[in-house]
Amino acid sequence: MTKDASALVIVVDDDEAVRSSTRLLLKSVGLPAVTYSSAHEFLDNYDPQQPGCVVLDVRMPGMSGLELQQLLNLRGAIIPVIFITGHGDIPMAVEAMQQGAFDFLQKPFRDQDLLDRVQRALEKDRINRMQLREKNRIHDRRESLTPREREILDLMTRGKPNKVMAAELGVSQRTVEIHRARVMEKMGATSLAQLVRMVMDIDTHAVEVPNVTPRPTSASG
Repeated sequence: MTKDASALVIVVDDDEAVRSSTRLLLKSVGLPAVTYSSAHEFLDNYDPQQPGCVVLDVRMPGMSGLELQQLLNLRGAIIPVIFITGHGDIPMAVEAMQQGAFDFLQKPFRDQDLLDRVQRALEKDRINRMQLREKNRIHDRRESLTPREREILDLMTRGKPNKVMAAELGVSQRTVEIHRARVMEKMGATSLAQLVRMVMDIDTHAVEVPNVTPRPTSASG
């Protein structure tokens, strides 16, 4: 699997032996890793721009792995999370997956099982970040349009012909044609279908995620 050269595997577990052995395992296959003993220590050092994945223990003192996942979700984090647990708690596994966990492993697990999941998670993160960068580029292109060009873009993506656009805007068809060409050029689209898809993609992902703290759940042991 192709992995981003700057990708980092982040291991969060309150068990020092698990942290150490996991880091050594990842290092043995050339995967850089950093470890944290608690969710709070991880949050103090977390950089949303850092590519990679998180290998996260479910049960930890203070903030549990599930509570940390909830907080990351509320912050709009896209980094994939692989949960590990020694308790085989099926309801926890179901809840983790429902909240968007990438995968779930029960201790003890085979080294290769973890490595396989980490590689897939890193690839998923690479794809996610590539798509996000593309959406940001498209958003910036749309922001570069003049007010009139945005009007034209809206009418184009609604399937309005030039004659109708000209009538609605009170301009000539030639003026509409000029604006259409500028919209296509600025947006980097080669066809109307591509333009419509670009606008749909950025509008679909335009929901702003609030930065709030999750409601505490029951204490974890």
